Amino acid sequence: MTLTQAEPLRVVQAPDRRSRARAAHLWLALLLVVSCVLSLETGASGVSLLGMLTGGAENEALARVILWEVRLPRIVMGVLVGAALAVSGAVMQGLFRNPLADPGIVGVSAGAGLGAVTAIVLGGLLPPAFQAVLGLYTVPLAAFLGGWASVLLLYAVATRGGRTSVATMLLAGIALGALSGAVSGLLVYAADDQQLRDLTFWGLGSLAGATWAKLATAAPIIVLALAGAAFLGRGLNGLALGEATALHLGVNVQRLKALAILTVAGATGAAVAVSGGIGFVGIVVPHLLRLTTGPDHGPLLVNCALLGASLLLGADMIARLVIAPAELPIGIVTAVLGAPVFLWILLRRRGLVDV
Repeated sequence: MTLTQAEPLRVVQAPDRRSRARAAHLWLALLLVVSCVLSLETGASGVSLLGMLTGGAENEALARVILWEVRLPRIVMGVLVGAALAVSGAVMQGLFRNPLADPGIVGVSAGAGLGAVTAIVLGGLLPPAFQAVLGLYTVPLAAFLGGWASVLLLYAVATRGGRTSVATMLLAGIALGALSGAVSGLLVYAADDQQLRDLTFWGLGSLAGATWAKLATAAPIIVLALAGAAFLGRGLNGLALGEATALHLGVNVQRLKALAILTVAGATGAAVAVSGGIGFVGIVVPHLLRLTTGPDHGPLLVNCALLGASLLLGADMIARLVIAPAELPIGIVTAVLGAPVFLWILLRRRGLVDV
């Protein structure tokens, strides 16, 4: 049987991998539920939902505030940010046909970082009326706009004659990242001690600032981006065979590239804006799932969202407990956990390890 333009594209996998991909949905969903419950029950204060429901809480009003106003928005933010970073990584790896690609390759993280640095160092120069209106949203808003601006600039540079060059996008992303880093360095050099502390904390990432109000600004963008990513699976499967083959299979490659870039920009930009810089989630999660459940982007994107959310919640619990009552930046935890896995991925690709 030959594939025609009207036929849906399917990635050929061994039966055991197809069954693994389907079973992984259930197990990863269960893992996410367990992670949410453990995260809700875990904290330096000792407050637990079970204790409040059974009347064992000494101060029920305080317990309710800690659970519903501190921990729950933090859990929701962790789920959204983890899912956004992992799905963005899978989309980038499919778009560049490279399992070592991550969302930072299109300059979203660098642009968002520059926006945040600019807001922290120069935010005091804004008119008082603007500062009063923006308030705590100054840094997240600047980070989001910085991420989007860098992606739009990158897309404009890489697109000529209605076609976007992936190779040009990669090289331009590296150049924009370096430029953003240089400008950020100049601003850091001009920062005072308090601003340096804020920059360090933001750059390492944290979910500590999660509030329902902040979630209301980021959640719609992330959810919309994740919903859009769900429709990219077939196109990314076709692109894995090469652009020419994908075109013959009925994939609109140019539209696929545009939608993939916009999806990653929205998901990663909003995630970085509210949580700061969190590394390794976008590169490690998709690669691990691809090794275990197969390359079909349909189930892969769903599984990435589930595992990415669980992984970030687990890292957040470690960050809260390891030096309690103080808290580690979550970026340190993900780096400690992710760097060895990333090194293993590199060694495995070079054939130096067999496991």
